[in-house]
Amino acid sequence: MQQLPLPMRHRVQTKAVSSMALRKGAEHDKSRPRLFVYSLGLVFQRRVRRILKAHGWQLKFGLPLRDGDAVAVWGRKKTAKRGMAVANHFKRRLITVEDAFLRSVLTGRQNAPSMGIVTDHTGIYFDTEVPSDIDDWLEKSTKLTLDEVTYAAQMVTYMRHLKLSKYNNFTRHNVEICDDFILVVDQTLRDAAIEKGAAGPDTFADMLSRAKLENPDKKILIKTHPETTAGKRLGHFTEHDCDDQVSLLSAQISPWELFEKANKIYCVTSQVGLEAIFAGHKPIVFGRPFYAGLGLTDDRGSARKKPLKCTAEQLFWATHLQYSKWYDPYFDRATEFQSAVRNLHAQSQQHQDSKQPSICLGMRLWKRGFLRQFLSTEHTTPRFVSSAEQAAQLAQKANGRVLAWAGKVTSDLVQQCKAKDVPLVRIEDGFLRSVGLGAQLVAPVSLAFDDQGIYYDPTDQSRLETLLNQSDTLTDMDLARANHIRDRVIALKMTKYNLKANAVTINAAKGQKIILVPGQVEDDASILKGASKVKTNLELLKAARADFPNDYIVYKPHPDVLAGLRIGMIQPNDTAQYADQIVDNGSMAELLDQVDHIATITSLTGFEALIRGKSVTCYGQPFYSGWGLTDDRAAKIKRRKAEVSLSALVHATLIAYPRYWDPITGDACPVEVVLERFERGELQKRGPASIRILAKIQGLFASYAYLWR
Repeated sequence: MQQLPLPMRHRVQTKAVSSMALRKGAEHDKSRPRLFVYSLGLVFQRRVRRILKAHGWQLKFGLPLRDGDAVAVWGRKKTAKRGMAVANHFKRRLITVEDAFLRSVLTGRQNAPSMGIVTDHTGIYFDTEVPSDIDDWLEKSTKLTLDEVTYAAQMVTYMRHLKLSKYNNFTRHNVEICDDFILVVDQTLRDAAIEKGAAGPDTFADMLSRAKLENPDKKILIKTHPETTAGKRLGHFTEHDCDDQVSLLSAQISPWELFEKANKIYCVTSQVGLEAIFAGHKPIVFGRPFYAGLGLTDDRGSARKKPLKCTAEQLFWATHLQYSKWYDPYFDRATEFQSAVRNLHAQSQQHQDSKQPSICLGMRLWKRGFLRQFLSTEHTTPRFVSSAEQAAQLAQKANGRVLAWAGKVTSDLVQQCKAKDVPLVRIEDGFLRSVGLGAQLVAPVSLAFDDQGIYYDPTDQSRLETLLNQSDTLTDMDLARANHIRDRVIALKMTKYNLKANAVTINAAKGQKIILVPGQVEDDASILKGASKVKTNLELLKAARADFPNDYIVYKPHPDVLAGLRIGMIQPNDTAQYADQIVDNGSMAELLDQVDHIATITSLTGFEALIRGKSVTCYGQPFYSGWGLTDDRAAKIKRRKAEVSLSALVHATLIAYPRYWDPITGDACPVEVVLERFERGELQKRGPASIRILAKIQGLFASYAYLWR
């Protein structure tokens, strides 16, 4: 099924706030409707203020004296009464604000900012004693077009595929969940959704009793609320409610994983019940949440005042695509659901990756700053040590993992980690790294953290290889996203380092086939691990000339070699013997646009050429060879069993395998953010003065590069 674009009438304006707009902010605000607030929660929640402004509101203090003014309140807390009284007195619209249905990684009580809000002009969704905008949306959902229903179904699949929920502080766990169990969903004490949903504490006791009575032969797991798990609020159930049949599930597991094995779901008014509907369940509901009474639940509580019938797709359209207002925190703008999902998933992945304590071995001082960004959470920050034995011991003691730059992993480190039974993670730059060379101490915006091996080492399994072997599990949306990323990379002329370079003119005769031979660093790990018979740049040139005797060969030395930072220089006489043209300072992206074919050992340029639709001959075993996409002259790697499409290769290499970090906000981000930063010229962020000075000193002493590499 082809992914549909968001139907036109549901798209939002996603233009980022420019510096010119900021300078003219006062004039711009005059055209916005004014929204008056009277609670400290709305005043001090910066993210909520930014979301409201991004969606067209001008926040104000004072009295709503003009026609068109409105009053905002948060939920149905006691503080909302002030705003409600003002709105009633001045006969102004009352707008109730609440968190959206996909909120954040951590909870609000852990000070995590939200990815979106809902704004209700009638009531609020969890208060089913009175009408709300969502009731209106649900009534309208029966008039959806086929494209709208299909798009909603795709977004449900997307959210389900990424296992996203309202809160997403999940752990990569080894918790054994039995099959065919009964899931009972707890909520926090005094949650407004309980009282406003025609329920109370006794309802939870009744729910558990009914679950036990109706399922005497099945295990019952009580899912605690994330705020209860975090120690921020009490729930209704404790260990006293457990017995041989009933257990508390406090592990931080995505509800979607539970839905896959659950036989039935029992809930009161929890949003987990809503997500269970999207997972294909018919939850048994003991309260009166907004999603009850629609023909999608087994209702045991009070009846809905105005019964409706709708499908799960129509319900999703109402809740996530119409009722919710989504926000892009990277560019301070309104956005669409799909973008919000990508952003939240990137942050959730980084948090999951970094929850386990990280012991980093042998990291140079200049790398530690950006590694702290990639590897820190609210409870963990990486430790840096200098010996393999110490790293393994600390990781064992902290129930953590050892991380080391892939090229610095020694057999001693591998043995120490095995002896202590701790994971070893290899780090390497991502494939869209930076604007500038790592050898010049430019910090990366992407890193690969590989828990199996490393992508450039074909002698062993890597996480990237695993992803490629599993490419048949990719969804249509995954592949569509990969195609979009590929198109963007080509249009932006992006490469790994994105170096500024002169335009290139290739002097081939008309109709002559042009072969690009990219030089490599000869002591680079990808050569040491992935080369076969051809191991040096000179040998590569000789092989290319032998295989393409009548074609026009262009040789481009590696930038680090040209800078004198790494080995691999070929004597000019030797180069001239086998190459028709040498390009020292040309743009790789523009060069790739002009050539027909690439001959390489293991260079990343081969992958960048594949992205651009070029044919590639591999004399070594790079990560992109052996999948049916390249002309392979080295031995076939038997582990690489799949026939992989170019879209699947792009998805694994640029989306799933690396982790990205936004240099402006300092947060984990999806690759789309990095692409837009590059387009806007915002990846050229200068590092600390100490790093810039060190880079200049390094350039003066290039011949001693082994001292810092």
